[in-house]
Amino acid sequence: MTDRWPAVLLVIALGGNLSAQTERPAPRPAAPASAAAAAKSPGAGPVLVVETLKGTIEVETYPNEAPKTVDHILALVKRNFYNGQRILRIVPNQLVQFGDPQTRDMTKQAWWGRGFDAGSGKSIGVAEFSKKRLHRIGSVSMAHPGDAREADSQMFISLSAQPKWNSQYTVFGQVISGMDVVRKLAVTDRIVRVTLRPEPAS
Repeated sequence: MTDRWPAVLLVIALGGNLSAQTERPAPRPAAPASAAAAAKSPGAGPVLVVETLKGTIEVETYPNEAPKTVDHILALVKRNFYNGQRILRIVPNQLVQFGDPQTRDMTKQAWWGRGFDAGSGKSIGVAEFSKKRLHRIGSVSMAHPGDAREADSQMFISLSAQPKWNSQYTVFGQVISGMDVVRKLAVTDRIVRVTLRPEPAS
């Protein structure tokens, strides 16, 4: 994977004025009661809890439409793959991207988002496009270096509807709470941890 991720090449032109921001970590909220937790859509799977220095984002997943993608991401989350990474790229009004383990090292910033070490080392191997799960505000999709089957760990959250991406990038989730946090994020902001929201007892 030596090319820049095509979904976000526009940042080369726009990203020069992005500045790093340093803030104290927000206190980790107590686990919400099931009644207070953001409701999942019918057919949604496990919920990812993305804790950042600016707040928490919850993402429902879609294993019915993107089973291999969801399985791959859940496996990475369970092994703490995303903990301590940083936001690697933002295209204003379009997307926020993360998922490159190189972002833990500020000296490698020139390589963030590309190169052989920009993922887990194992691609998903399939493109799972769906007419049901489209690119809209808050959709969560897999970035890739030119072929959707080569997507690995990098993902992006859409800041606006982007129908042109619907047959190019696999949508595997949707932000169900914390979109205000997504809009506050800046390049180099740190992701404290990504975990799975506990399922309520049946």
